[in-house]
Amino acid sequence: MKLIKTLGAVALALGTAVAFSPAQAKDLKIGLVVPMSGPFAAHGKQIQHGIDLYMAEHGNMVAGRKVDIIVRDDTGISPAVAKRQAQELVIKDKVDILAGFTLTPNAFSVAPLATEAKVPMVVLNAATSSITEKSPNIVRVSMTLPQNTAPMAEWAYKNGIHKVYTLVADYGPGHDAEKQFQKTFTSLGGQVVGEVRTPVNTADYSPFLQRVKDAKPDAVFLFVPNGEAVVALAKGFKERGLDKAGIKEIATGDLTDEDLIDASGDAALGMITSFHYSQAHDSPENKAFVAAYKKAYPKDRPNFVAVAGYDGMHLIYKALEATKGDSSAPAFMAAVKGMQWVSPRGPVEIDPQTRDIIQNVYIRKVERVDGVLQNVEFDTFKAVKDPGKAS
Repeated sequence: MKLIKTLGAVALALGTAVAFSPAQAKDLKIGLVVPMSGPFAAHGKQIQHGIDLYMAEHGNMVAGRKVDIIVRDDTGISPAVAKRQAQELVIKDKVDILAGFTLTPNAFSVAPLATEAKVPMVVLNAATSSITEKSPNIVRVSMTLPQNTAPMAEWAYKNGIHKVYTLVADYGPGHDAEKQFQKTFTSLGGQVVGEVRTPVNTADYSPFLQRVKDAKPDAVFLFVPNGEAVVALAKGFKERGLDKAGIKEIATGDLTDEDLIDASGDAALGMITSFHYSQAHDSPENKAFVAAYKKAYPKDRPNFVAVAGYDGMHLIYKALEATKGDSSAPAFMAAVKGMQWVSPRGPVEIDPQTRDIIQNVYIRKVERVDGVLQNVEFDTFKAVKDPGKAS
């Protein structure tokens, strides 16, 4: 009731009536809610790069409808701003589809709107497992933290790492990563010798890393939001001498994202991560994607967020082709369930039960390739579902 009243108030303020059915205009309007300013602005830029690249390759028409992207800045971790922007997109701009949502709190805040307004919501990054459970109209093309974490735990145990300390950021995705790593690792016989949750905005990890060093584990499992925190953590690991103490550094691939890896420099060398995309992924589809990306955006490197934007548009286009242009939530969601394609990241599928993505997860090591830091894949876990829901 609160959400409906809020929508009504916004509609009156705008001098228009609330309409919960998708707009009937010929143009297909997609409302993109992403950070274009603030500490996560790189996410918004990369998503837009991926979207623009897909549309440059496939045109701006799908199923007889011109595609119009309307971008709104959620400024970063700001659920109230994301919710307000999404409400205005639905009521004022009459968008057919909502997309974006790089951060979990923002996705959570908008999910009820997707249900009440009967608008499809395509999540392009936010990785907390339960997001797709917040509305029947949500589909995700990015990842979940448990999905990328469980293979890391399994690989670690099978490769002689039997004692691990976990260090994660104290928010939803960090909790997901910590829980799944510990669950998978201990189920195999591994031992968690210590754990710590750090504030999301931590700038100096030295005291936390010293605790890890004192515990003398075989490895430390890490997860923090990609950004300045990653650079501080990578450099702190080397400065505190954890590598010289024989402690291996394992993590999800957020920490060695191509947008950040150069800033970490040599501190990132040797880090072993599990992730669903690497610029160095060896496939015809990825080679074509990387070449096109470099031509269009020579100052940037393609990363997992750019691929999510690219794949998100692929999903939208294919769904609209299947529905013959019908973007209503029932038709759209029916079309995306079970959808399969070959992405630059590898073969992917939308799980018809959870509306989450099924994809390969790769084990990688940071190395210099032709003078460039790259995530070099050396092992593959195929067709991984989100274990956060499977459990």
